[in-house]
Amino acid sequence: MIQAETLELLEWPRLCQHLATFAATKLGVAAALDLQIPETQAQTAELKAQTEEAYQLESRPGGALSFEGIQDIGSALQRAELQGLLGGEELLAIATTLAGARQLRRIVDSATDVPILKELASQLRTYPEIEQEIHRCIDDRARVADRATPKLAGIRVQMRQLRDRIYQILQGILQRQSNAVQEQVITQRSSRFVIPVKAPQKDAIPGIVHDSSASGATLYVEPHNTVNLNNQMRQLLRQEQAEEEAVLRALTEQVAAVKPDLDRLLVVVTTLDLAATKARYSFWLQANPPKFIEFGEPELTPKNPDQLDEENLEEETAENSRSLIPNLRSQITLRQLRHPLLVWQQQYEQGFPVVPVDLTIGPQIRVVAITGPNTGGKTVTLKTLGLAALMAKAGMFVAAREPVELPWFDNILADIGDEQSLQQSLSTFSGHIRRISRILEVLTNKSQGESAGEEEGEENSQFPMPDAQFPMPTLRLRSGQDAQFPIPNSQFPIPNSQFPIPKSLVLLDEVGAGTDPSEGSALAIALLQYLAQHSLLTVATTHFGELKALKYQDSRFENASVEFDDNSMQPTYRLLWGIPGRSNALTIAKRLGLLASIVDEAQTYVGGASADVNQVIAGLEAQRRKQETKAREATQLLHQTEKLHKEVSQKAAALQERERDLKIAQEVAVNEAIGTAKSEIAQIIRRLQSGDKTAQNAQLATDTLNQISQKHLPSRQQPAKPKPGFMPKAGDRIRIPSLGQTAEVLSGPDANEELSVRFGIMKMTVKLGEIESLDGQKPETKAQLAKVAAQAQAIATAKAKQAAAEPAKPNPEIAIRTANNSIDLRGARVSDAEIDIDRALSKAVEYGVLWIIHGKGTGQLRRGVHEFLATHPQVSRFELASQKEGGGGVTIAYLH
Repeated sequence: MIQAETLELLEWPRLCQHLATFAATKLGVAAALDLQIPETQAQTAELKAQTEEAYQLESRPGGALSFEGIQDIGSALQRAELQGLLGGEELLAIATTLAGARQLRRIVDSATDVPILKELASQLRTYPEIEQEIHRCIDDRARVADRATPKLAGIRVQMRQLRDRIYQILQGILQRQSNAVQEQVITQRSSRFVIPVKAPQKDAIPGIVHDSSASGATLYVEPHNTVNLNNQMRQLLRQEQAEEEAVLRALTEQVAAVKPDLDRLLVVVTTLDLAATKARYSFWLQANPPKFIEFGEPELTPKNPDQLDEENLEEETAENSRSLIPNLRSQITLRQLRHPLLVWQQQYEQGFPVVPVDLTIGPQIRVVAITGPNTGGKTVTLKTLGLAALMAKAGMFVAAREPVELPWFDNILADIGDEQSLQQSLSTFSGHIRRISRILEVLTNKSQGESAGEEEGEENSQFPMPDAQFPMPTLRLRSGQDAQFPIPNSQFPIPNSQFPIPKSLVLLDEVGAGTDPSEGSALAIALLQYLAQHSLLTVATTHFGELKALKYQDSRFENASVEFDDNSMQPTYRLLWGIPGRSNALTIAKRLGLLASIVDEAQTYVGGASADVNQVIAGLEAQRRKQETKAREATQLLHQTEKLHKEVSQKAAALQERERDLKIAQEVAVNEAIGTAKSEIAQIIRRLQSGDKTAQNAQLATDTLNQISQKHLPSRQQPAKPKPGFMPKAGDRIRIPSLGQTAEVLSGPDANEELSVRFGIMKMTVKLGEIESLDGQKPETKAQLAKVAAQAQAIATAKAKQAAAEPAKPNPEIAIRTANNSIDLRGARVSDAEIDIDRALSKAVEYGVLWIIHGKGTGQLRRGVHEFLATHPQVSRFELASQKEGGGGVTIAYLH
């Protein structure tokens, strides 16, 4: 069967052996060694969900599944069902398995986010009463305990008493007839107590001879004095055996009564162990869970729409309409894909480092032709892809970098290796053809089965599983019975079959090889074109140049090649996409030790066109390597930039936090100073209100307030000194804006403010005002310095004149508002208000300030007040009060 051959060719049994080493029970080992491939995507989804949840538990500290005490009790259950008698060891194994399953269920029930495993564990029935009864009746040595029944306890008490009497009699004989006995021991023959007697002196101890030694020098004699006692012991032994059998029979019947539940328990435990095994293997392999790509609607895909005229396009459409291809919704993505067997070989068998491959296949691609040198890794690539598809289908993780995206293939078929056989009269070519014929037969039968209906499709299903012992709809146990144990599939409905063709993966190694190259290439082209129409994806390795050109004739074809290093003359095992590869047969032959003269002679027979094509391919490979190097450098630079950005962001955040802390501290200090100042001002106001309201007291209060302001308000900052201008010196780099050049200063500016510069091979002299620094600073020339000094002198002179012209006046920084220097005019006419203001100004001379409350209203009174104050000789200036003192409704007039 081609499916079984494919598993052997891809070394699936060897992978199962590696997987089995991670199992915790014998049941898990057996299930892993016989790991079956599911037939439906729903089963795969269920297994994958179990593996993912087990992976979560294995990754949590202390959350791993424990299978301690669980044993393979399938054969014992089968014998119990057939009314056989179970022994003490088998019953103890059943009891420990029940206890281990109960502990396993507790672990699963206590975990979170594992609904699939919880649903499985909920079906475990552990029967603690049977476990307790077994431990009560069977001791740690797997013997029936005295406490099993009162009758058994009584029989054994009699046996101990009778044994003591027999020993006492025999010990006396040994002491009295010490010269006649071979050694001072008491032994048993046929369940009767005897002593070893020397053959020549057998008459010294009369009795029954039961046995003799191999040499005949020793006889085992039962003295006459103990014959009756031994007979009684034999009777007691029979009674003990009968009672023990009765106890074992009762326990066996209890086990047989619950055999269906115990069968189900084994199935669930095996399922959980297999899921945990896959999770541990995935963790060791550093694998990631696959995501299955959904299929889109079927599309007609003509071979080359751009090169077909209308007539040929109609013929092509009519031909393709017989078989529609479902396109994937996204591309197949398997980056950094590693061969799991090579990873094992590297870590445990001192193998070579594993070189990962990148597989990114577009959704419209049906055939990938891999070319390149021999020993370059083409076959390994096929096996890696095949194993990845099988592992994903079996619910395992794939050894690739996330995201892992590939379709669910209903068939995985391979023709890898040489099937040459002398016994079957098969050559290399005929062996390949026979295997390919079996592959096509499966594809044809599957296609016909899907077209006819689901019943016929089941006859051609892949990988039948008659004896599966793990999560399938019906499981066969070692007991030989089918456990009707439906694993829930409600979350993963089986998709409807929409397409009349199978969604198969076909892997072909050296397609068309082993015969005449021209005929082999023609056969390979026809075969690949057929597979492009009848399988979802075909990956083939070849050395035929004609297959490399199919990409440019049919959009469903893609080229890939394994890289060859021209410098080291060795393959790198890396997979390159979009570029056909060179076989490099002559180079590899020379490296493997073939005579150089033969290789050179062969080189002369290679056609010029072939050499030109190889040269073009070599150029493309070199260009691709250069682009990949630049891409890696860009990626590294991006990582460094992101790291730097992260560091700068952290420092900026720290600075902002520090600035916030400083602002908070400053606010606290300012608030404290304001509070202290308010307290002192309040004391001054109370002093003024309680004392005589004279000008001298008011001036004293004003001076005190000025002292408070000097104490608590921050001092005025001196204006920052201007930054000294840029002054170039020898060796500096400067910019000449008029020339648009960057130059180097050879000598500093002289007395004429000229300096020598050089840019490129040219030297020249430029003025100091014609240059600037690289950050845009202009140098300070003598003319600019003189101008700045003149402006400063003029400003100082003007301030001095203004100060001399203005008369000295009392310091009005802080004025206190009282009833004597305030007047309320609200509601008054303008004419009346002018009289009141003039009177109030006369009284407020000693205070130097007058508060006039006129209100806001229509603003007419305020305008009249301002016009009157503007012409009054006692008023030096006036302004509206602050918002705290009334804003636009109050005017403050300052007096001379």
